[in-house]
Amino acid sequence: MPPKPEVIVVGAGVVGLSAALALQMRGLSVTVVDREGPAAGASSGNAGALAFSDILPLASPGLLRKAPKWLLDPLGPLTVPPAYALRIMPWMLRFWRACSPAQVQRSTVAQTALMDLARAELEPFLTATGTLPMLRKEGNLQVYESEAEFRAALPGWKVREEHGIEVVHMARAEMETLQPGLSPRFVRGTFTPGWQSVTDPKDFTLALAERFRSIGGTLAKGEVVALRPSAEAVSVALAGGDSLSAGQVVLAAGARSHYLARGLGDRIPLETERGYNTTLPADAFDLRTQVTFGGHGFVVTRLTSGIRVGGAVELGGLKLPPNFRRAEAMLKKAQAFLPGLKATGGRQWMGFRPSLPDTLPAIGKARATPRVTYAFGHGHLGLTQSAATARLVADLITGATPPIDLTPFSPQRF
Repeated sequence: MPPKPEVIVVGAGVVGLSAALALQMRGLSVTVVDREGPAAGASSGNAGALAFSDILPLASPGLLRKAPKWLLDPLGPLTVPPAYALRIMPWMLRFWRACSPAQVQRSTVAQTALMDLARAELEPFLTATGTLPMLRKEGNLQVYESEAEFRAALPGWKVREEHGIEVVHMARAEMETLQPGLSPRFVRGTFTPGWQSVTDPKDFTLALAERFRSIGGTLAKGEVVALRPSAEAVSVALAGGDSLSAGQVVLAAGARSHYLARGLGDRIPLETERGYNTTLPADAFDLRTQVTFGGHGFVVTRLTSGIRVGGAVELGGLKLPPNFRRAEAMLKKAQAFLPGLKATGGRQWMGFRPSLPDTLPAIGKARATPRVTYAFGHGHLGLTQSAATARLVADLITGATPPIDLTPFSPQRF
């Protein structure tokens, strides 16, 4: 190990590595420690989207109306395995409370501020880290199977438009020009031309790790079992008895972060959205924009590693075995929705999205000590909000004033 670093970042996903790089840019020496290494978790298998238009919280009255129907389908967009149902109930109650109109309004304001910051920080961050060539600007097409489904979505699009997000509502003929090969069952669509993505989320995260290493950062492999603060530093205890120490620690360990936070006096209701996908060969379909099948809870996106069909939410924790029938169900639907899709030769994946019931991440100091900064719980939006979170973490640790109000993201809000 090199000399004692000034900061240790726990977690080598896209949020942790982005924070580590932002801290390096402020002149600090940084070590990143992770149980498996860079890009081993949700950062490797997501859809690669930079969803800046997703300013509306997942917790909303609209989702509450859909949830009962979805929950009746064990392979549908939202499911809770029976073996996990009792354990998830406290989180579900918090989620239900977060769906009140007043809380939705507060969450939307906070999410919008974070998204604005994320959009502003993205390209400067990519330029500084040498990853700008990995950025794509191909838009996103959300499709609807009926006029009624389309009209039901219009209030949400109106909120986005009021915030300056460009949207283009399309009839069938316009959709076919933009993305040929859609099933005729889709009669309307909404295109967001400002939607961006990266060429491949795993490659992008690994590129951040390599950049971090190349400018003096240290990557360490080990399972962190406890954070032990003192007046002068924080000891990072590893499985097996070893430990690291630094004056500041950033906790960005994704779906496992709340276990470490509990040891610092913070009981944060983080749950795991288990996401599934199948990545098909690159020639599986002529995909020209990311397509979202919102009524079915999944997307189809083009990456350098292939055509990825994935999404859905399974609230099943970290320990239950994967249910890859969910990936198979999405792939079967994708074949029906994109009749020319070649569905052979795919690779299945399941990952853990760290989600908080009000859809907002935890960004701020630990209850027990100002020497630990939390940066986790981004749900579906870790990649999207990574550059913004990195900026906020760097501000908090260096004593700069953050550019947005962090009160809504307080780890102690629960």
